[in-house]
Amino acid sequence: MIKEWRHIIKSDPEVMMGKPVITGTRVTVELILEKLAVGETVEQIIDEHPRLTKDGVYAALAFASEALRADVVYPT
Repeated sequence: MIKEWRHIIKSDPEVMMGKPVITGTRVTVELILEKLAVGETVEQIIDEHPRLTKDGVYAALAFASEALRADVVYPT
């Protein structure tokens, strides 16, 4: 698992409305999580987005995990 995602995930208001993306792509963390949630494999996601790497997918998971550690209440 990737320990440091900061060099892989970027947020720029000029790219995808500032949503976190994998550096060098327009693939959002959100899209990766959605694809994994419906059962797509890492390999399938990479096949659909050739500029994406395994490290990019794992960085998206690490980013999401860290984001959820914040002291925030999430409605369910």
